[in-house]
Amino acid sequence: MADEILKTGQTGQISVGNATGTFLAVTPHSETALRLSALLDVAKALISERDLDTLLQKILQEASRVVDADRGSLFLVDQKTGELWAKIAQGIGDNREIRIPAGVGIAGHVGQTGEIIKLRNAYEDPRFNASVDRATGYQTRSLLAVPMVDMHGQIVGVIQVLNKRRGRFTQDDADVLVALGGQAAAALENALLHDEIQKLFEGFVQASVVAIESRDPTTAGHSERVSRLTLGLADAVELVGLPRYLGLKFGANERMEIRYAALLHDFGKVGVREDVLVKAQKLYPHQLESLRHRFDYAKTSMEAESLRKCVSLLMAGAPVEQIQREQEDLARRTADLEAQFELILTCNRPTVLQGGSFDSLQALRQATFLGADGERQSLVTQEEVAVLSIPKGSLSPDERLEIESHVTHTFRFLSQIPWTRGLKRVPEIAHGHHEKLDGQGYPRGLAGDNICIEARMMAIADIYDALTASDRPYKKAVPHDIALRILNDEARDKKIDGDLLEVFRDADVPRRVLGVDAVRANNAARVSGLF
Repeated sequence: MADEILKTGQTGQISVGNATGTFLAVTPHSETALRLSALLDVAKALISERDLDTLLQKILQEASRVVDADRGSLFLVDQKTGELWAKIAQGIGDNREIRIPAGVGIAGHVGQTGEIIKLRNAYEDPRFNASVDRATGYQTRSLLAVPMVDMHGQIVGVIQVLNKRRGRFTQDDADVLVALGGQAAAALENALLHDEIQKLFEGFVQASVVAIESRDPTTAGHSERVSRLTLGLADAVELVGLPRYLGLKFGANERMEIRYAALLHDFGKVGVREDVLVKAQKLYPHQLESLRHRFDYAKTSMEAESLRKCVSLLMAGAPVEQIQREQEDLARRTADLEAQFELILTCNRPTVLQGGSFDSLQALRQATFLGADGERQSLVTQEEVAVLSIPKGSLSPDERLEIESHVTHTFRFLSQIPWTRGLKRVPEIAHGHHEKLDGQGYPRGLAGDNICIEARMMAIADIYDALTASDRPYKKAVPHDIALRILNDEARDKKIDGDLLEVFRDADVPRRVLGVDAVRANNAARVSGLF
């Protein structure tokens, strides 16, 4: 026997030492070898697939192929209801979901009992449901249905194939399909677990965004808009193909990195004091209220002092004209006091101060009033003058540093997350969204190409949304065209990437991503009081 060449399907004996065994001769071109090879290929393909819909489609395609069937369907067991459901069925249209009660029909019976059903003529079996044939015009003849059994012995689904192209379904077909079903069940379990983990993490990200926005409700929606704008710019960069970025592509992992980095780019704000985070004016509300009480007391004190003078003059027999002059002087000093408080209210707004405002504030520092103890007191303190003299915005230098620290907090937070290999750059991308090309950004002062392209794209999206957002208490929304003009100035000054901004503008990313209505709303916004 050792010198004979067996034909495919013949058996022979082989001895190794004292052991003797029977083997099946399989040539490389035999049907069995091809099926085994196909199963190996399918196993490798299924193991690598994580998208559930793609995986189901791939399982069904391979099931039909390995047994030479015309078409088929794949049902999964709903563990909550016991029903079988499928939206992957060849020939009935895309995304049309089918649900079958447990035990009903061929698939329902296989799903409930684990029995393999092989029919030469499906219409001869009373369990066969011909309604799909009637609805689609398809004629089912032969049928093979096998359970998908996982490693724990649990039935997780049913593979059903129809109309073998040559001959009829055999036991070999059933065995191959059962083997494929086992591989598919394992791959399906992995995909479902991956899908659950993905949904879990997606929920964590969304909860984190809610946490951010609960700290600063005025920026509600900002993170989501920045995410959409950045991804929209990434799409445009791929399509436009600027010489500098020719051939640049963002795969599924890169796009997910961009999305998560953008959604979480402001998470570090949880580490910033809330009163600083939502500070709308230069003075905190309690500080302004203290000043208001001081001015009210000064006015009352001034009126009381003037009244005492008038009483003294009357008692001394002074002429009426002198008393009138005192009353006129009180009215003038009261008007001056009110003008001084109006100046404080004007300077307290986060606007660019007009020329001379600083001098007026310093002069106000010299104003005094008569306190309850009879001593003259400063109407405005030096610290208050310093805060009111902030030339732009509402934050003092120390407060601005505290706000800027949110980027470092974000990086530290994101670095604690055990990101997958495909998402490991999320902390880096989020860390760089406030860096400037000229090295004057924060927190690390990176310059040029040391700032990754994803962070440069996010910087444009972040600035655009901050400018056009209509819900910020410390500034008014800027129209779309004005926002682009400000971004152009930033690009000219080498703050942001001019090439990326060109794509952002020419591809009309805001309109395409946020919609026409959002851009129209921004266009209608008034420009006055920007800073």
